[in-house]
Amino acid sequence: MSHTAFIRPDAGQSLSEEVGQTVELALEGMTCAACAARIEKGLNKLPGVEAAVNFANEKAQVRYTGLSVEDLIARVEKIGYAATVSTQATRDDEKARKLVQYQADCRQFAIAALLTLPLVAQMGWMFSGDMHSHQDVLPRWLQFLLATPVQLWIGWRFYVGAWHALFPSMGGGGGNMDVLVALGTGAAWLFSTVVLFAGLHEHVYFEASATVITLVLLGKLLETRAKVKTGEAIEALIRLQPQTATLFKDGEYRTVPVDSLIPGDVFVVRGGESVPVDGEVIEGTSSVNEAMLTGESLPVDKAVGARVLAATVNGNGQLVCRATGVGSHTLLAGIIRLVEAAQGSKAPVQRLADQVAAVFVPVVVGIALLTFVLGWWWLGAFTPALINAVAVLVIACPCALGLATPTAIMVGTGNGAQHGILIRNAAALELAEKLNVLAVDKTGTLTLGQPQVTDVLPAPGITEERLLMLAASLEQGATHPLAQAVVARAAGLPLQAPAAVEVLVGKGLRGRVGDQMLMLGSPASLAELGHAADDVVLAPLQSAGKTVVGLLADDRLMGWLAIADPLRQSTAAAVARLRDMGVEVLMLTGDNPRTAAAIAAQLGIKRFEAEVLPQRKAEVIAELRAAGKHVGMVGDGINDAPALAAADVSFAMGAGSDVALEAADITLMRNDLAGIAAAISLSRATLRKIRQNLFFAFIYNVLGIPLAALGMLNPVIAGAAMAASSVSVVTNSLLLKRWKAA
Repeated sequence: MSHTAFIRPDAGQSLSEEVGQTVELALEGMTCAACAARIEKGLNKLPGVEAAVNFANEKAQVRYTGLSVEDLIARVEKIGYAATVSTQATRDDEKARKLVQYQADCRQFAIAALLTLPLVAQMGWMFSGDMHSHQDVLPRWLQFLLATPVQLWIGWRFYVGAWHALFPSMGGGGGNMDVLVALGTGAAWLFSTVVLFAGLHEHVYFEASATVITLVLLGKLLETRAKVKTGEAIEALIRLQPQTATLFKDGEYRTVPVDSLIPGDVFVVRGGESVPVDGEVIEGTSSVNEAMLTGESLPVDKAVGARVLAATVNGNGQLVCRATGVGSHTLLAGIIRLVEAAQGSKAPVQRLADQVAAVFVPVVVGIALLTFVLGWWWLGAFTPALINAVAVLVIACPCALGLATPTAIMVGTGNGAQHGILIRNAAALELAEKLNVLAVDKTGTLTLGQPQVTDVLPAPGITEERLLMLAASLEQGATHPLAQAVVARAAGLPLQAPAAVEVLVGKGLRGRVGDQMLMLGSPASLAELGHAADDVVLAPLQSAGKTVVGLLADDRLMGWLAIADPLRQSTAAAVARLRDMGVEVLMLTGDNPRTAAAIAAQLGIKRFEAEVLPQRKAEVIAELRAAGKHVGMVGDGINDAPALAAADVSFAMGAGSDVALEAADITLMRNDLAGIAAAISLSRATLRKIRQNLFFAFIYNVLGIPLAALGMLNPVIAGAAMAASSVSVVTNSLLLKRWKAA
């Protein structure tokens, strides 16, 4: 994506928005947040590289200059992990590879469980308080034979991961979950093996080492399944894409793969079929269900000239369409890219978790060593001190910490996409939670954006037709809704081509039509030129909420046009809901004070500014932010660019275009202010889950490590608790799926 002026650098831009090449890497071999931090740190050490690694979806977003993708992959491999380029085309290969790995892990877990079950069966004696008799239920040589394959074969992955993590020559130099599991279970197994073969009169802990490894594997399997569910929203969007299309070419219909369509191809969508690509209707009428993209439950009528979008479902009629966007250029493909980028980005709140994960494992190893030394000195017994140290190593896993934020972000952004709320990145999602002021433009935001000329007031000696013809001739090249309303009212009149057209920002339009220099502008801008409006004539129009513009021809007043843009039916309720959420709605409009006051009164907006130039909108937002307010701005991404750039979070409504997807921090697929309230509600729900997850992850270790150090947790119980912690965090994030847009 190209960088746009609408996004503030401090609003959490994704890496792809910067200068340089970008690539997404699919990673293999990560076991915890420390692994993700190590890969991220290793990549960022390369010159010209900025990387962000997401442990939850096992992806790395990398921006790089002066290097090749092969250099990036080689760096990841040197650190001890595997990486491949992730694209739309390789998605199926990634899923197949992960499925094969998951099936292999399931088989290894089954074998580990079978070997561990006899060892677990004897633990009843341990929990009954007879700490000596449980050692004799199974012969020690049998315990060794059962535990050793679990430790050295099935658990070999932990030793490999620990080796890569610890040794700088392999690109490591830190610790991760593998280090903790390898040290903990390895110490228990090695101690027990020495006791067995040396004939010592000490307890053996083969059941602890085997059971911990088995429980860790079970936890990772459950975690993998839960993580897959967090990405279901993306998968649902991908499944929407039709695989075939009915192409009409050379007088015949042919069923062809969607990938073979090119812009300009004519295709047919029969009743009940999905639209294969973005297109324009050239024949037929029907209604199309666009809920899967916009969240709008009511079907949208389509006729000749209407736009249709890939993956939407046609009703009963048949539509003949011309392809305008295919492949990666459909709106659906843009949405998928946007959601993937958001799910792979980092929220500022995650920085704390990253900082903790970076030092977590070395600190835990230090605590375990201290537990062992002090325990041996205090208790005067080697074995209990060792087991307490093992319990510390086993229970302290940074997995839950690493999953706390990204899983909630993935579910939240995915759920938002299903409701027509497209969030550009995790930072925008976090910032939206804090908004307490929402600045809005009037036209197209509070109103329908479909204005009509209601009153034509020519000056003495000028006919209505002459006034309309001149105004529409000047406006016919403009894209503003008010300009389109003037052109529509002049339909059938002989318009002339304008020349030397100049936009007077915030004031109007100037240009030459025929041999006359025209200016069309607001009453205030015309008053500056000495043509004050008759207040008796204009006041009733403005008080009715109408916008009034005047036309000058060679510095002569030709008359006035009154334009009305009906309010959206849902706007008043949306303003009330935002107010109930603690968000003040501030209307900033270039319209006159009377019109602005009338609109504000109808909507219950307490504060507004009228006759505001674009730059003044940005100044108002800057003033509010300087006063400690968190400000959002709703605009069209063009005329309101300065204000959008000044706001904490920028919103675009009723996107339907790639431009809108790139312009705003949050894009709403429907032209409805209620979507802003829904986006803020989703942001608050997501951040609430993140805070809950971080609390659970921190409190788990804050309580668990001291209990283990004091000998109050058996290593087996510690292993079960560690596995449960990661699953509980992901499960809590999945509860976000219950969120619904009110």
